[in-house]
Amino acid sequence: MSPAKAVAPGAAGTLYLVSTPIGNLGDMSYRAVEVLTSAALVIAEDTRHSRRLLDHYRIPTPLSSYHEHNEAKETPRLIARLRAGDSIALISDAGTPLISDPGSRLVAAALEANIPVVPIPGPSSVMAALVASGMPLDRFAFYGFLPRKGRERTEIIDEIVGSRSTVVLFEAPSRVGATLETLAQAGAGERAAVVARELTKQFEEFRRGSVGELATLYSEVDPKGEVVLVIAGAEAPAVSEAELNDAAKKLKASGKRPREIMNHLVGALGAPRNLAYRIAHEG
Repeated sequence: MSPAKAVAPGAAGTLYLVSTPIGNLGDMSYRAVEVLTSAALVIAEDTRHSRRLLDHYRIPTPLSSYHEHNEAKETPRLIARLRAGDSIALISDAGTPLISDPGSRLVAAALEANIPVVPIPGPSSVMAALVASGMPLDRFAFYGFLPRKGRERTEIIDEIVGSRSTVVLFEAPSRVGATLETLAQAGAGERAAVVARELTKQFEEFRRGSVGELATLYSEVDPKGEVVLVIAGAEAPAVSEAELNDAAKKLKASGKRPREIMNHLVGALGAPRNLAYRIAHEG
């Protein structure tokens, strides 16, 4: 990126990142409506959905699609319009742009070109789920949608289990039970968790319990609607390193593999992941 240069937010040729409702249309801000109305162009992943949103607020601004399949082609064209003085507003299908949605490439290109990038804050399913979770929020980690399978999924699951931060992630309703069960088997079964669904909508619901309890619940029935999972972080270790070593030796003697030992040390005994990894692989 080129050296820092002062830019004037609000001037012509600004890229706005506008948050939109995640379910309740009353959550749209006055500022968001003003920006969307005054912009030269609104870009969105799903133009059919976004057109209904703009029509509801009587916003006549032209609308164009911007998604993972056309962003490589569209980004240079949009940067050219911004350079020429047009302001462009990027919106998500719901919530805050770029959160598990396209847009990072465009923002990076705009910053490289010294084009002002201005966030218009508003609804976010991530923040709504977190603040109502009842869990510590002095630090938290967002993982988006987990990979469905493979080594990357395994590594991320291990990372979540070892994290001392509150964790928030998205999941498809049909996979909520399986993901919670995977987390439980990896050592997080006793952690507090929240399944938040249909946030800000008529049937908004928060189900609270341990990861294991919720895994059992959702193994029998899939939640309906859009889902956000919040999982408590690992507690500080309550046992000494010597006790962790003793526990690891017993698990090794019973035939457990290093990864299973590590998950037990992290999930059941609260050991830091790097320490658990070292102990599990010693000897």
